[in-house]
Amino acid sequence: MSKHLVRRTSGFTLVELLVVIAIIGVLVGLLLPAVQAAREAARRMSCSNNFKQIGLAIHNYHSAYKQLPTHGAGASPTDIPNGTDWWRDSECSSMEALSMLVGITPFMEQQALWESISNPSTEFIGSQGPPQGRGQHSWCNANVHGPNQAWPAMGPSPRSRWNYIPWMTDIPTLRCPSDPGIGAPGKGRTNYGASMGDSCNPVGKASRFKKATLAQANNWDAEWCGAVDRGMFGLQRESKFRDVLDGLSNTICMMEIATDLGDRDIRTTGTGNMGGGWGGVGSRGAQFSPNWCQDQGMISAEEPSFWCDQGEANCTPPTREFSGEPARGMMWSSVQHLSTAVYTILPPNRELCGNDWHDEPGAWGASSRHQGGAHVLMGDGAVVFITDSIEAGDSNAGMVWLNGRNAGPPSNVPGSESPYGLWGALGTRANSETIEEQLNQ
Repeated sequence: MSKHLVRRTSGFTLVELLVVIAIIGVLVGLLLPAVQAAREAARRMSCSNNFKQIGLAIHNYHSAYKQLPTHGAGASPTDIPNGTDWWRDSECSSMEALSMLVGITPFMEQQALWESISNPSTEFIGSQGPPQGRGQHSWCNANVHGPNQAWPAMGPSPRSRWNYIPWMTDIPTLRCPSDPGIGAPGKGRTNYGASMGDSCNPVGKASRFKKATLAQANNWDAEWCGAVDRGMFGLQRESKFRDVLDGLSNTICMMEIATDLGDRDIRTTGTGNMGGGWGGVGSRGAQFSPNWCQDQGMISAEEPSFWCDQGEANCTPPTREFSGEPARGMMWSSVQHLSTAVYTILPPNRELCGNDWHDEPGAWGASSRHQGGAHVLMGDGAVVFITDSIEAGDSNAGMVWLNGRNAGPPSNVPGSESPYGLWGALGTRANSETIEEQLNQ
């Protein structure tokens, strides 16, 4: 009788294979959040390091020039006949409309960019072509600026200027890796803005210690502006470290901001609610209650991270929405409030509730793409992560301003302590408020 050998091949059954795949899927599902968290932690650390570099640049600037970089610097429009307004587009002058970030470019390893800005240039990009004296005020002194002439030293006004290379340049140090915003309708974006204090009342301050034509302000304007100018930076105000009487370690110098993605995010798309008009006179708006936009039902109940839209139940859409070029962080070179100014009024990652226009002061707060808060740069160069839950006083209280005594209790006259608690106190430079918290630990 013949014997047949039977060879048995070992292997996985279909059930065993499915079980293994399921186990691997579970492990990947458990591991993926940890990987994402680790990546975000690395991005957050890189963002903090960028802020430290900016802090060093500010201190080096102060060592070189014995003052802080001016927020609202650049050339005056002295060569434009009949004068002009600082907020108008112009190829002829930077209109004293440059942010404090422009001045520190050579101190954060952007010497080549600074040379391009500080010297006349003929280079351009885009379809607008070379400078031809255009703008809302097209007239320029023919002896200084004619067709196809060079850009002026310190560049043109950043507003609506898409063909001037420096203003369109993204500077890596000014970008937080956690922020995905890139390109148009923004120009060169920034995730870091200057701290302007705890008062966004626009009476007088919209004139920036100067009139709209950049002429010296009169005593009335100066008095109004001084009453609300409480931050480490002030519009077109030259300041020094010695002016920070509360101490550099107790005063915020700059804050993190998220840039707009075109999605009507309440942190990046600002609103103008016509609270009091250009003069801020009235009894409505962010200057009288930072919670104004929320109280009026402008925020979506269904998606509270976004402004509500027409047709949504219980919705009062914002009167104006500032998206595109005027939105948050879209122009690192521009001094306009919504671009590069930050206030310690509403805590981090709250809505951007403005008074009337993006050039005016508003409750333009800190924000970030990090979870639970945003970075701030203290005057001494320390970088601190401030949570959304920081003690921020009464968000229904009016600003400190010259006529604060008429706004009802508490009396928010000049010299009053900040109505916005610890957060507001950190934004004031010389208000004699004691900071008992150990922030950097």
